[in-house]
Amino acid sequence: MKTNIDMEQLQEDAVKIFTSGFACSESVIETLRKALSLDIPDSAIAMSSGFPWGLGGGGCLCGAVAGGTMCIGFLYGRTKPGDPRNVRCFELTKEFHDKFKEKFGATCCRVLIKDYPDKSSPERKNHCIEMVKFTVTTVAEILIREHEKDHA
Repeated sequence: MKTNIDMEQLQEDAVKIFTSGFACSESVIETLRKALSLDIPDSAIAMSSGFPWGLGGGGCLCGAVAGGTMCIGFLYGRTKPGDPRNVRCFELTKEFHDKFKEKFGATCCRVLIKDYPDKSSPERKNHCIEMVKFTVTTVAEILIREHEKDHA
C-alpha cells in the first residue's frame, strides 16, 4: 500500500473521477484504489454501484460513506465467521462514521441532500463532491495510519 500521498491531489482526483461519471460510492473506491495502490478488483466498484443516492435512490445510507466503509473492510474486514478482524474493522468504520457525521450532521443521504431537491443541480453536485472529498481524505488518513502501525 502506498502511504506517501498528497491529500490535495487525492481530493482533486476524487473530483475528476466523480465528475467523469462515477457516482459517490464508485468515486470513493476508485480514488482510494488508485491513490493508495490498493489491489481492489473492478468487481468491488461494480458491487458499490447500488449505493448512490442512498441505496439506489432510496435516500438511506450516503454512498460516499458506503464506499469508504468498503475500502476499510477491504483491508481490515473478515472473510470467515469468527475471525476477530471484524473488531478492528468495526472500530475503524465507527471512527470514519463519527467523523463524517460530525462534519455533515448525518450519514443518511436524504438528510444530507434535503436542501438540494433537484438531483441535477450544480449545488447538489457540489455538496456531494464535498462529501466525497471528505470521505477519501478521512479514509485515506485512517488506512495510512493503520498501515504504518502494522508495519512499524
